[in-house]
Amino acid sequence: MQLIEVTNPAQAREFIQVNVDLHLKVPGYIRPIDREIDEVFDPEHNKAFRQGEAARWILKDGEGRLIGRIAAFVNKKYKNKGDDVPVGGMGFFDCINSQEAADMLLDVARHWLGQRGMEAMDGPINFGERDKWWGLLVEGFYEPLWSMNFNPPYYKDLLENYGFRPFFHQLCFGLDPGKPLNDKILARHAALAGDPAYSAAHIEKKRLEKYAEDFLAIYNGAFAGHGGIKSMRKEQVMQLFKKMKPLMDENIVWFAYHNGKPISMFINIPELNQYYKHFNGKFGLLQKLQFLWLRSRGACRHFTGIVFAVVPEFQGKGVDAYIITEIARVVQPAKFYKHYEMQWIGDFNPKMVNVARTLGDTYVSRKLTTYRYLFDRSKEFKRHPMISA
Repeated sequence: MQLIEVTNPAQAREFIQVNVDLHLKVPGYIRPIDREIDEVFDPEHNKAFRQGEAARWILKDGEGRLIGRIAAFVNKKYKNKGDDVPVGGMGFFDCINSQEAADMLLDVARHWLGQRGMEAMDGPINFGERDKWWGLLVEGFYEPLWSMNFNPPYYKDLLENYGFRPFFHQLCFGLDPGKPLNDKILARHAALAGDPAYSAAHIEKKRLEKYAEDFLAIYNGAFAGHGGIKSMRKEQVMQLFKKMKPLMDENIVWFAYHNGKPISMFINIPELNQYYKHFNGKFGLLQKLQFLWLRSRGACRHFTGIVFAVVPEFQGKGVDAYIITEIARVVQPAKFYKHYEMQWIGDFNPKMVNVARTLGDTYVSRKLTTYRYLFDRSKEFKRHPMISA
């Protein structure tokens, strides 16, 4: 076998091709957009390079066929609650069903991280934000959500045989949006709906700046500081909203208020992979025109929850049921969306897991795992600590 570090555009194309060659015939596989992978490793697009570095490798067999790939990253801002050693990351791991090949890839990532002072390796993770390419798929081997890792079941054995152990599990929740909400949710909604202090509204594209401010207040109040999540700035939110605008369905992005103060948000988007699966990794002018045509034909009947949050002082007061019911009153009569899935929630956050379970008749639709490998094999392994507040 030949291990090759990616140092030129041709090798970068092979890095992408590994994923295609290994998974093209795997049921459920959707090829990611090539450009979105390339941008992870482009310092002009990925701000993580400001405080870190990354490297990539491809693996070929004796006949020159692509059989594996891996990336390794060091990011000074990557920290998890309870970490007592510096931790690097590995990601974009793909490999044939060969422990020898997997060990070769994982060894090079471990040695590269060790040379940079790391004492542990998490993976598969992203070189950047946690909303993309995070965790190994261990349950739910069907069409992945946009920017979600997809792999065959044997990857779990390759990592665990090497010595990785689960650091935390990531749960996704599915739901039939056409089903009536249960009586408990409706009763909790009614308790707040009768109070004029509470209100809810869906986003308006013509007022993005106003909703960016609301998003910022809720996000930083609910998430910043938990599980390594950092606070956001208004310019970051505006950039996110402008990027989402062409894809945004106003009817599935909602905010709740108490006396005009933003207290909760439920951010959903049409499931982009329902479009991207037709594009074979490309997204040029032709694909953009095809996207518009597919959207006009109602090709995407799935939507995905990417952010659900209630500020701490209003948690446990029924605000979750209130905003869920307000959305349902708009979505259900339209009868357009046939499937709903909420992006992953860490099992270290039981409060948010409980919120997901109260959305309605939900079920765990898939599970991913973030693994950790301690370089000192005698050191005690500790899972991600639970968030209690």
